[in-house]
Amino acid sequence: MQSSYWGYWLIAFGVGIIGLMITVNGLTSTTTQDYLSVREIAEASMLESVDYGYYREYNEVKINKEKFMEVFIREVSNTLDNDTVKVNFYSIYEAPPKVSVEVINNSGSGYGENGYDVVTRVSAILQVYAGDGGQNY
Repeated sequence: MQSSYWGYWLIAFGVGIIGLMITVNGLTSTTTQDYLSVREIAEASMLESVDYGYYREYNEVKINKEKFMEVFIREVSNTLDNDTVKVNFYSIYEAPPKVSVEVINNSGSGYGENGYDVVTRVSAILQVYAGDGGQNY
């Protein structure tokens, strides 16, 4: 009977350690996770803000600056679940499409300057290769 109590304590200890690991992982944020998220958000925001009217008329890819900023901020707030996120836009060129963004994130540890400790900078250039009207030969 006494050995079965040791088994119960071992299982309870394992569940407690797993719960602690999940909690710590949820509170902290790594640079790699933030970089990959911001890079994907920047790419998706650029694709969503393409001005198709300008493309049809001049056959050049151009993005709308205001729409890019709106979509980027909305997606950052939806994806990064921390309350304290600062977004800085350094350069946004409409044609050819190029953006440089910085996302300053608080991972919850509070070791950084002013409470921010994860800084992610991403520069992206949108390249679209248009075929000849979608015809396959």
